Amino acid sequence: MMGEMRGVDWTSRTRVSTLQIMGKPEKLSKEAVEAFIAAHAGWKRDGDTLTKTYTFELYGDGVAFAVQVAFAADKRDHHPDLYMGFGKVEVRWTTHDAGGISAADVEMASRVDHLYGG
Repeated sequence: MMGEMRGVDWTSRTRVSTLQIMGKPEKLSKEAVEAFIAAHAGWKRDGDTLTKTYTFELYGDGVAFAVQVAFAADKRDHHPDLYMGFGKVEVRWTTHDAGGISAADVEMASRVDHLYGG
């Protein structure tokens, strides 16, 4: 009955992003991005993108890490570009709606560091 309430399919996988609820995300200042990079080893700025390459001894470990990043991104509804090669995974964060790096990007970059280390 709940799935049919007022014609809304409550069982669908449709999600509303936090960004949609809160409005357009804001681009962080250059100083805020530089402060994040200074406090988080390995992260770099590439134009309007935060980027970091993680290394692995085994190819499968890199694939497993990329899958963990994908699941974390789905939970937050904020997705990076991922590039894989043998022994490495590059993660790139930007917020297109903000025109650059937003608070969501640094939040997720920190989360990815945690996944790699923990």
